[in-house]
Amino acid sequence: MPTETSQDRLLDLLETPPVRTTAGYPDLLGDRTQAGPPTGPAQVLMSVGLVSAIYERYWRPALGRLAKGLRGPSMTGEVDLATDLLRLRRGQVVLDVACGTGRFTRAFGEAVGPDGLAVGLDGSRTMLARAVEAGGAASVAYLRADAVHLPLRPSTVDAVCCFAALHMFGDPEAALDSFASVLKPGGRLALLTSARRDCPPIRELDTLTGLASGQRMFDRGEVGDLLRARGFTEISERYSGVTQIVGATH
Repeated sequence: MPTETSQDRLLDLLETPPVRTTAGYPDLLGDRTQAGPPTGPAQVLMSVGLVSAIYERYWRPALGRLAKGLRGPSMTGEVDLATDLLRLRRGQVVLDVACGTGRFTRAFGEAVGPDGLAVGLDGSRTMLARAVEAGGAASVAYLRADAVHLPLRPSTVDAVCCFAALHMFGDPEAALDSFASVLKPGGRLALLTSARRDCPPIRELDTLTGLASGQRMFDRGEVGDLLRARGFTEISERYSGVTQIVGATH
């Protein structure tokens, strides 16, 4: 009897079959360049080939350090924090939304082991090509799909991670609804997103930066309130610079 692959397991989670399977991942967006209309320069750059080539080693760490400040966690620290917040165990199913080149997804694949499944979801072909090329554990699979309206069946994953992307979505609240829908009862959520600072002059600068780049600047505490409204509990919030890392239980 043939062994079930991680991609087979991923296909079992989908509400509808993919348009096609190409370059090592199922594609639900087909010929569309992205799931929805672009929200601004920050999002558009995610599909540029040069950006994907330097994203994991240079682009994301540099921008992350700028946003988090000197006291914020490193990229490796982010991966460790996300893994801890998600409370990953062997055999679980974890979804990495807006996975980029798959650094978090690969770590999650190691955490859930061969009997688990780590799915990296992104809308960018160039990012996913890099992710597939990087390989990873046999429990890792990738998917090109809409990150705001997830194509997975309800209550099918144990954990959802979305680091450095929620603020670039056209409808972040709809994305949170979708995260809640696919999580099993008791499932965990981990987010890294924007956090506008409270001091009035700096707050205005944060607002202008968000407008110029097309990113939503959340107020401190706002994401936690949005999660409580959706039934999440055990909410933790950690701030550094203009970012916040949030953990919650569904």
